[in-house]
Amino acid sequence: MRASIVILTFNQREVTLRCLDALDEFMRGHSDVEIIVVDNGSADGTGSAIEDRRYAWAPRLTYRRKDSNSGVAAGRNSGIRMAKGDIIVLLDNDTVPTSRVLSDLIGHVERNPRCGVAAPGLMSADGAVQNSAKSYPGLLEKMRNVLSSGQPPMPEHPYYVIGACQVFRRSVVDEVGELDENIFYGPEDADFCARIRKAGYSIDYIPSLSMIHDYRRATSRNVLSPLGRRHIKALLYFWWKHRRLF
Repeated sequence: MRASIVILTFNQREVTLRCLDALDEFMRGHSDVEIIVVDNGSADGTGSAIEDRRYAWAPRLTYRRKDSNSGVAAGRNSGIRMAKGDIIVLLDNDTVPTSRVLSDLIGHVERNPRCGVAAPGLMSADGAVQNSAKSYPGLLEKMRNVLSSGQPPMPEHPYYVIGACQVFRRSVVDEVGELDENIFYGPEDADFCARIRKAGYSIDYIPSLSMIHDYRRATSRNVLSPLGRRHIKALLYFWWKHRRLF
């Protein structure tokens, strides 16, 4: 199997269906790619809705519903463990991927053995470019994100790329390990990229390839919500793990 696309969902049936529909052209043109949908315990009928779609490539679509929401890292790890592909594509279910972008991202990873992770540019439905190639998520950087409305420069090889779309070889996971399941929600993507960088690979941000991402800053709306508190706990753990606050 050339590649495995892993999509995580939780009570977002229509968003997930839109993502799968967007993948239809790519899947029809690539018989060596599979899709794995990991459902973190949805109660909105996501599984039956996917089955009702009856995609032509349905034999290469695996749906797995977990009993409860185990978090982003654990959910994605479930998909990675099931994946048969040499290339892993992690996709947020609120992305709208195109066939060309996915083909070019997979090709980039295959052609560049020192590429640890490749990621496209991300934009909102209105065309606004999102800040998806980021610096180390230290305390000052997090404060700037909250206080600033400007768009910082996004380098070709950032510290990390957000997990909305990450493409990498399975051999990289075998070398550096899976996503850290101690992190329920953010910054599991930064931790994964940090370990890949330490192993000597590059993080490649490719803005010439872009896709729509319906970005929702769930934790910024209420930092004292249960999810917000989990995010703060995860940040503290991340800073401790990497021995770096700033």
